[in-house]
Amino acid sequence: MKFEESISYLLAKISVSHQNLVETAAMGAGLHRGQAFVLFELWKKDGQRQIDLATNLGLSPPTVNKTLGGLLENDFATRGKYENDERSTRIFLTQKGRDVREDLIGQWELLEERITGGLTDTEALMLQQLLAKLLVEII
Repeated sequence: MKFEESISYLLAKISVSHQNLVETAAMGAGLHRGQAFVLFELWKKDGQRQIDLATNLGLSPPTVNKTLGGLLENDFATRGKYENDERSTRIFLTQKGRDVREDLIGQWELLEERITGGLTDTEALMLQQLLAKLLVEII
């Protein structure tokens, strides 16, 4: 087997290129790559604990803390507590964090089109299914 033809090599090369594309898409919405993923999680369920965000994203708590710093500093999110649970600090979306959703999703759709533009519908579906399967296997 040639190293450059191995699945691991191809995935690594694609991963680097894809990260750069995601960063560009996030920047189009005024964010950094990691911040977009935190917002995706908060849009699913606002008011999450930082440790839950880390778990859901598959990241270390310090990484999430650093990412949250930028979101908090730029008013996309805020820290708060639920009225009935004063012990637990939660991360909540601000209006700015809710408002950026449409723009970020638009950027994400353009990214998706760029990635799958050269594939048939069947190939795109197969790729999505294979990547989802690999994700379960790796994580």
